[in-house]
Amino acid sequence: MTAPIILNNVSVRLGESLALDDVSLRLDQQRIAVIGSNGSGKSTFARLLGGLVPPTTGSLSVHGVDPVTQSKELRRLVGVVFSNPDAQIIMPTVAEDAAFSLRGEKLPKAESAERVRIALEEFGLTDLADRAAHDLSGGQKQLLALCGAVIRRPQLMIADEPTAYLDARNSRLIANHLLAPNDRRLVLVTHDLTLAERCDVAVLFENGRLTGVGDPAEIAARYEASLQC
Repeated sequence: MTAPIILNNVSVRLGESLALDDVSLRLDQQRIAVIGSNGSGKSTFARLLGGLVPPTTGSLSVHGVDPVTQSKELRRLVGVVFSNPDAQIIMPTVAEDAAFSLRGEKLPKAESAERVRIALEEFGLTDLADRAAHDLSGGQKQLLALCGAVIRRPQLMIADEPTAYLDARNSRLIANHLLAPNDRRLVLVTHDLTLAERCDVAVLFENGRLTGVGDPAEIAARYEASLQC
């Protein structure tokens, strides 16, 4: 059983803004949806779990790891995908970019090449292996960004609005990859409530505060009702 995600009275201040305000939470589920309006704190929550922003007060544990004192261990267990794949694509070609994600693994050359081959096949990128990465379509770039995160075999995948700029077909493709049966835990930040309802639990933020945790359909309905006020 994977260790839980635990937050104890966590606040995060970004400049003059209180992005998260006294959040306490325990999550044991595998697929976690994070919803809320723009500026609600949901992206800050995701970045906190990924070690990209530190807590200002309080403490947290991600799969038994303290992101503040064990940042190296956290990087090994977490993969992150953002809404804009251009920010994550670094190398000239598709295959080189996938391989770049393995640079810290210190694998034998043959094993690294095999991991790249398998990952490109999984994401339907084999025929594009030698293509210039930045010449790909938006959907193909997001697949490559996801491929680069998955190839490291993380225990926790954090996806922050991964379908935000995609058309319906590519949104469905990315969502199906993220939600496919596997051993990873998924934290999915999304405005797509249909996608959120495919998760095991939903977490709702409003003005930096945690306002709901529970059944995704119920939490999504509560959020939608709040938008009518």
